[in-house]
Amino acid sequence: LRYWRNVGLSFQTPKEAKEGNFVDKKCPFTGNVSIRGKIMKGMVISTKMKRTIIIRRNYLHYIKKYHRFEKRHSNLAVHCSPAFEPKEGDIVTVGQCRPLAKTVRFNVLKVEKNQIFGSARKQFILF
Repeated sequence: LRYWRNVGLSFQTPKEAKEGNFVDKKCPFTGNVSIRGKIMKGMVISTKMKRTIIIRRNYLHYIKKYHRFEKRHSNLAVHCSPAFEPKEGDIVTVGQCRPLAKTVRFNVLKVEKNQIFGSARKQFILF
């Protein structure tokens, strides 16, 4: 018998979290982490760390003097439960939680597969 829970906010618990056999205390579905605060979307640009991914959030910043917008981005370190297997270029929805590490304050809640040809970093998609 495996412990799992619903994180709320109408996010579905993945099948792998219910039936898998991984142990992850920082997983929002099977561990001791509650999701509260901000919910954001971003594109996965790095999956090189264990159970942590880097997502890129693109946004437009208004320059008052020129009455125009400029493109900007910010990178975010996000804890990724073994229930998910995101690839570079995928769009993920993340939720804020307590600090899990020095720079990690968010948890992956949902992964949307994305077909991007070429480098994922070069795409500018507003979320």
